[in-house]
Parts: sequence; C-alpha cells; structure tokens
Amino acid sequence: MKAVTGLRLCALACLMNYPAVFSQTTADTATALNLDDCITYALKHQPLINQALVNEAITRATNAINTAGWYPQANVSGNLTHYITLPTVFVKNSGTGAVTQQRNGVINTAIPVLTVTQTIFNPALLYAEKYAPLYVKQSEQITDSTKIEIVAAVSKTFYSLLLTLQQINVLKEDTTRLNKNLNDAYYQYMGGIVDETDYDEAAISLNNSRAQLRQATENIRPQYALLKQVMGYPAAQQFNVVYDTLRMQQDIAFDTTQQLQYDRRIELQYLQTARKLQGQVVNYYRKSWLPTLGAFFDYDYEFQNNTFGKLFSNAYPYSFVGLSLSMPLFTGFARTQNLKRANLQYQLYNWDEANLRSQIYAEYTAALASYKSNTYNLGITRENVTLARKTYDIVALQYQQGIVPYLNVITAESNLITAEIGYQNALFQLLSSKIDLQKSMGIITVNH
Repeated sequence: MKAVTGLRLCALACLMNYPAVFSQTTADTATALNLDDCITYALKHQPLINQALVNEAITRATNAINTAGWYPQANVSGNLTHYITLPTVFVKNSGTGAVTQQRNGVINTAIPVLTVTQTIFNPALLYAEKYAPLYVKQSEQITDSTKIEIVAAVSKTFYSLLLTLQQINVLKEDTTRLNKNLNDAYYQYMGGIVDETDYDEAAISLNNSRAQLRQATENIRPQYALLKQVMGYPAAQQFNVVYDTLRMQQDIAFDTTQQLQYDRRIELQYLQTARKLQGQVVNYYRKSWLPTLGAFFDYDYEFQNNTFGKLFSNAYPYSFVGLSLSMPLFTGFARTQNLKRANLQYQLYNWDEANLRSQIYAEYTAALASYKSNTYNLGITRENVTLARKTYDIVALQYQQGIVPYLNVITAESNLITAEIGYQNALFQLLSSKIDLQKSMGIITVNH
C-alpha cells in the first residue's frame, strides 16, 4: 500500500508541476496590430495589390502609345548612292526631231531627308482616344476587386487566428480546473472516500486537456504565417494580434433588412465597363469606311558630285508639302463581317450580365442565411455556456461532498469545455459570415 501511495504522489507531483503549454510565436517587444492595422498594411504591401497598381500604370502608358499618332511624327532618313554605270536617258532634238541617247546624272549622290507627318483624321485613332478612359477605369476596377478580396481574406484569417487564441484561453481554464479536480480526487482517494478509478479518470482527463492545449498552441505559428501571407508581411518579422472584445461583440450586428443592390458589386461594374468597350468596337467598325487624311512635309538636302572626295562640297536642297488620303473601297466584306461579329459579342455581354446577377443573388441569399443561422447559433451556445458552467459548479460541489461519482464531474467538465469552445466557434463563424454577407452585397469598399 505504501508503494502504491508513493507512486500516486509522484504522479500527482508531475502532473501538478507540468508547465502550461503556450507557444510564443512572437517576441514580447513585437509590433501589436489590430484588424484595422492588418488591413491597412495589406492594402499598401500586398503583392497582388501592388501588381494591380503596376498594371494600372501599364494601361495608362499603353493608352499614351495608342493615341500618340495625333501628334506630329518626325523622321530623318538618308541615302548614299554610287553609280557604277550612270542611267541612260533619251533626248529629242527640238530642231531636227532626232532622238539621241546619253548618260545622265552624277556618279555620287547623298540625300539626307527630314519628313514630318501630321494626322488630320483617322478612325483608328478616334477609337483609341475613346476607349482609353474605359481601359483605365477597367484597370482601376481590377485593383478595387483585388483590394476587396484582400480585405475579406485578411479579416477572415485574422478572425481564424483569434479563434485559436481564444480556444487556448478556454483550454487553459479547463486545464486549471482539471488540475484542481485531480488534486481533489487524490485527497479523497487517500481519505478512502473514493476508489482508485476516480483518480485515474481525473489524470486521464487532465492529460487529454493538455494534449488539446498543445495542439492548439502548435497551430498558432502556421496561422500567423498565413496571416502574414495575405497581408504581404515579411516572414522574418514578428507581430502580435490584439483585439477589443467589446468592439468585436459590436461588430457582430448587421442590418439584414438592407436591400441587395447589384450595381454595388465590383464584378458587375467591371462587366458594364467591358460592355462599353465592346460598344466602342462596334462604333469603330461602323465608321471604318471613313478615309484617313494626313499632311506631310519633306525637306531633302541633296549632295551630288562625280568625285567622291568632293561629294559634300555642294548641296542642292529642295522641299515639298502635301496631303495624303486613303479610303477603303472594297475589303472583301471584312468590314461588314467585323461589324456583325462585334454586335454579336456585344450581345454576349447582356447574357453575361444576366448570369452574373443570378450568381450574385445566389451568393447573397446563401450568405444571408449563413449569417442568420450563425446569429441564432451564437445565442444558443452562449446560453449553453451559462448552463454548463452552472451545472459543473453544482456537480463539482456534490462530488466534493461525496454525493455523486466522479463520472458526473467528467461529464459536466466535458459539456462545459464543449460549450465554451462551441461558443468561440460560433462567434468567429458569425464574424466570418458577416464578411461574406458584406462582400456579397458589395458593401466592402476601398478608396482607390
């Protein structure tokens, strides 16, 4: 009996002195960030957002290139010619009427040419000028869409991390209670009030709780890594998340009576811009029969000499101006077929919008149902926590008085920990479902 008692005392000492497991993934001096801080950082540093901003700049540069044809175009060219054999010309004598042949020209010729052209009217340039603002708007909408996705992803990842941290707190409380239960079971066993199985069951419950606590704390590091990824935060730098419990409770509320406004969704705005662009394509093919009109000026500074060494000793400049006109007469029906195709493609956008509106409504109804059910579930789990804690306190007191067996304590403890974790899950599921609902209604907006 003394040997058994010694083993029990040793086991109790080991369990009572076992350190609380909580893996610190960040230093105590690390930066503290709340949800707004994380979102603000992500909007400035997230690679996908910065890529979208670069694409905006690329779009503006492309538009400048496509409309550069309205400006005067200046080019310099030159030819250096050496005749091995001069060309032959035929000259008619005005007196006799006889035709004679003779060599004509100069052996060495150099002609640098300055050419300036100015477009006066060009259907393609008119089209490029009209679609340029739409392309910029479209690129900005892509950036806004990316920002909305990042805001939603950061928020949900932040809430997921907080859920794990809250679960750790719950499991710590559970471990503390089970430590006390193990202590009570031991002394009651030593006093002969209960048998050995109560003590063993208390030790098993404590071990299981510590295992859950260890698993939860090990999950902190990868969840921090995931939050860094969606934020664009350097992996080598550390930070701690902080949150205001009162504000988190306030953030749960959402007015579900708001009506769905399809035009607030960035996807629909993008589609409408794309349809306007297609409308410009239709207008372009309607007017592609119009002529292209331009002006030009040439200045030729010609050098001629039969001796190459003296080629640049004398110059014979000349210049001229003119207009150029080009008008398509027949293109093998390509213009009419292009116009037909452009109109059909325009019709596709109408069907795309109808399909997108249907998808938006489906997303909205699903998100609204999820939010409402999670709101109800939160209320139920909150009540369950109150009842489970009350039941546990009563059962624990009854066990200490020897009224009920330890199995009742285990059941009450299990119900309490299940209720507390269930409440935490319900809370953060509700916060995440609110993000989905706001996103489906187009309420998550960002300043461009």
